[in-house]
Amino acid sequence: MARIRDIVVDCAYAPALARWWVQVLDDYEIAPYGENDPDPDDDPTVLVLPGPGGGPRLWFTQVPEPKTVKDRIHLDLTADDPVAELKRLTGLGARFLWETDGLTVLADPEDNEFCLLKTDD
Repeated sequence: MARIRDIVVDCAYAPALARWWVQVLDDYEIAPYGENDPDPDDDPTVLVLPGPGGGPRLWFTQVPEPKTVKDRIHLDLTADDPVAELKRLTGLGARFLWETDGLTVLADPEDNEFCLLKTDD
């Protein structure tokens, strides 16, 4: 059976968006760079690694074309305190899009949609 190893996000500027998601997600970090690797601020493809708790790796890949339509796939996030997390996320630069009974839809700084679930069920 197949397993998810990576989630790849197309973006306009990979280093900034990768750093933003590292701030958002618990226990994720940008993969270390070696001395022969590109400068981290110029790298068009940035890898974000999960911590010991696991989870998929995230790749942020610069593409020349801008986003033009709603995402066909998105992340659903949970938090122990969704109300406080919503405040934290918007403080980091997430943009509120809309809310339903069970979730809040937000966009990251490059307008990629994601959801914050109100319960962990």
